[in-house]
Amino acid sequence: MKTATFFSRALLAGLGLTCALAQAVELKVLSGNGSRPAVIALVKQFEQATGHKVSVDFFVNPDVKKKIEAGEYFDVTVLNPPVLDELIQQGKVAANSRAVIGRIGLGAAIKAGAPKPDISTPEGFKKTMLSINSVAYPGDGASGIYFVNLLDRMGIGAEMKPKLRPMPGEYNVEVVATGTVDMVVVVASRIYGVPGVDMLGLIPKELQTWIGFATGVNPQSKHAEAARALTRFLTTPPADAVLKPIGIEPFVE
Repeated sequence: MKTATFFSRALLAGLGLTCALAQAVELKVLSGNGSRPAVIALVKQFEQATGHKVSVDFFVNPDVKKKIEAGEYFDVTVLNPPVLDELIQQGKVAANSRAVIGRIGLGAAIKAGAPKPDISTPEGFKKTMLSINSVAYPGDGASGIYFVNLLDRMGIGAEMKPKLRPMPGEYNVEVVATGTVDMVVVVASRIYGVPGVDMLGLIPKELQTWIGFATGVNPQSKHAEAARALTRFLTTPPADAVLKPIGIEPFVE
């Protein structure tokens, strides 16, 4: 706790942010599921350093977009860049608040303790897909859509169809931990921190796609200063100490 508080206070000082406890507010964040571990960890440090309270609701990106378009209140949102940019075009997110957090590829995980199949090469990944009984993926998320299309491109879409288990974004890794499904393929950051699963690693680079995470502020935020402080906290280089261990890497668009 002391280490985390020291880190977050140092980060705030480096950013030139001073948020007195007497001015503490409560911020609402609407976030895509892929960035869940990073958002949870950084929000906790932000709260410790500033005294602000932050509530975060996680959904798949399309659902976050629909909620914002329907008028649901938020102060900060974390989404894939293309989805965030659509909301900026609609005036739902302030263009001058847009900032990129990082990116990560797709990964795979199995139940903890189960034999680990090879997914290190395209051939190994294909063989593993054909040998397992079931594989979960986010039914409505960008990573899930890519995964299903990838199977078609690999020529095994028809064979894999009976094995596919589309799941809600908030529960696609957990079904592997319970043994309900043999494997999950999802944006890799979603796997980190889920008990009862073993990370196999990223899928082969020849088959990979990169999912970006970006953040922005509601132009109608009741707490604009604190909201912008949170976005800076999420996207400044010192935050890499939290992002890199869960596989999220910085990138330039």
